[in-house]
Amino acid sequence: MKEYIGIREDIQKFVFDEIVPKYAGFDPAHKEDHALTVIEQAMLLMDRMSARRAVQNEETASNWQEVPEREMLFIAAACHDLGLVNGRERHHLDSGIIIRNDPRLRQWFTEEDIETIAQAAEDHRASGKSAPRSIYGKIVAEADRVIDGETIIRRTIQFGFTHYPSLDREAHIKRAVEHLREKYGRGGYLKLWIPWSDNATRLNALQEMIADDSAVYREIVRIYDLLQGEA
Repeated sequence: MKEYIGIREDIQKFVFDEIVPKYAGFDPAHKEDHALTVIEQAMLLMDRMSARRAVQNEETASNWQEVPEREMLFIAAACHDLGLVNGRERHHLDSGIIIRNDPRLRQWFTEEDIETIAQAAEDHRASGKSAPRSIYGKIVAEADRVIDGETIIRRTIQFGFTHYPSLDREAHIKRAVEHLREKYGRGGYLKLWIPWSDNATRLNALQEMIADDSAVYREIVRIYDLLQGEA
């Protein structure tokens, strides 16, 4: 397991031994690899934010508020989807409840810290109507939105397999197309909160593919058939 500089060893052990394994019980799009990816992306975004602040003038840097506390961000990223244990509909809110009620966190963090961590988990959901309340929420939300076309389509189809098992091939493909347009298409509900992240460029490329009916259909069919071959 990757080691992170600036994170105490016992916190890393807690996350990798106690938190990440919980994702094994979730749907295929939210397994352990998803948790680890969000953690890594959140830490990378924080490092880039720190580097940008170092070269910007004070006025520009102030627009980004404070650089977040590293260990708080690490926990928020690790715990952001724990609420999936109760299903997907309210999982972001349930993640916040789980974080607030975990007594183990109190050995490292104050009540105020824990509330900030919980709010970051609550605010990460892509369909949320409001902007995240803190920089922690913005980073976790951005880290959760790793824009990679193939990964997104794969996760979309896998979600359909899990939650709509009675659908036939064409119905799965149709559902995937509709979801991609609704969430990632131009005017879709996905919002990016850190404009200088790599996601902005990748999202633009994905939107161009989604706007091309033939291209998006071909790509979904290709990945659908790959997943069926892996089953």
